[in-house]
Amino acid sequence: MRPDLAVLPPRFLRTKEAAEFLSLSARTLEKHRTYGTGPAYKKLGGRVVYAVDDLQAWAERGAVTSTSDPRGSVLPAKRQTSPAAPQVRYAR
Repeated sequence: MRPDLAVLPPRFLRTKEAAEFLSLSARTLEKHRTYGTGPAYKKLGGRVVYAVDDLQAWAERGAVTSTSDPRGSVLPAKRQTSPAAPQVRYAR
């Protein structure tokens, strides 16, 4: 017996649908993808898709229970700078 495919939930969402799922704009999700701060994604046939499980896991990383809790680990959609590397000085 084959399950009816119409009742199965989608396993992968395109950028627009994934953004709606997260209550973000598609542009914000694209920025997260560019800066490496967003949920994991896959390229299938040149198309960017997100697994629903990855979207849920990423959203959970930002969960807090009150305003006094430390900030969640979801970073803003902007370029993240790494800590400054120590400068090497050469003696003359």
